[in-house]
Amino acid sequence: MRAVLVVNPKATTTSERSRDVLVRALRSEVDLSVRYTRRRGHATDLAREAAEEGVDLVVTLGGDGTVNEVVNGLMTADPPTFRTGAIPAERLPALATVPGGSTNVFARALGLPREWPEGTSMILEGLRLGRSRTIGLGRADDRYFTFCAGFGVDAAVIHRVEQARRKGRVSTPALYLRSTVAQYFLGSDRRHPAISLERPGEQAEGDLATVIIQNTAPWTYLGEREINPNPEASFDLGLDVLAMRQLRVASTARTVTQSFSRKPDPRGRQVLRLHDVPEFTLLSARPQAFQLDGDYLGEREKVRFTSVPAALRVIC
Repeated sequence: MRAVLVVNPKATTTSERSRDVLVRALRSEVDLSVRYTRRRGHATDLAREAAEEGVDLVVTLGGDGTVNEVVNGLMTADPPTFRTGAIPAERLPALATVPGGSTNVFARALGLPREWPEGTSMILEGLRLGRSRTIGLGRADDRYFTFCAGFGVDAAVIHRVEQARRKGRVSTPALYLRSTVAQYFLGSDRRHPAISLERPGEQAEGDLATVIIQNTAPWTYLGEREINPNPEASFDLGLDVLAMRQLRVASTARTVTQSFSRKPDPRGRQVLRLHDVPEFTLLSARPQAFQLDGDYLGEREKVRFTSVPAALRVIC
């Protein structure tokens, strides 16, 4: 089996020594080539090249941002065995994800351990046993995502965290909490919701302040704790949506508390939830922060979301 390992050398929880251990372990099972990312977006190019070379497996070592880039490379490749039409998942290289970031939501949603040594052991076992599954993806305009997207407050929080990290701050649950509080009280126009959600054949939902989109559950983690606004979201179904209308303190606090619950089921007059949605469009009267898989992508006034079923094979 031919495989390519795409390494983010800035991955939060790995070192050069640990990468060497991983490479030796993988080479015991596959014919491995190692390629390092040098800039943002480079993993997409490396994954696309690997697919077009006809490799059987692409392994990532990095966080959720690296995984997202690799998935986009695979999904936009032109593999040598299938040149026309939609590319079935079985014609693309399989994907294996070694946790190397600070949160690793995608890997953990697949059932992998949080730490890279245990995750590597499980991937090697999956390769030996031929254990894989096919999952659906989400797509926002022309970009794919694996587990979540955000339009509004949660994306603005991620922007704040990224700005802090560029100044040397370490990504921790405390940093996310402080950024969330600052964005809610200082950075949001909570009284004038500007977002609307449109679905084919359905009445539009207007006056939304922020929207969370999930392709699986959980939405994210705070340390070991799952945060689950849409607990029924699944890789095997369409997209799930939680939107909030006016971000009043009491209703927002209640929804956040419900999402942290061990049996989450956010409800209330300020909450809109949709389950297993094949497609929808978000529009805003003013630019909104936008994120995919935990990466801030700037501001948008319109984004079309679609579910892409049975899109990608993953080792699990």
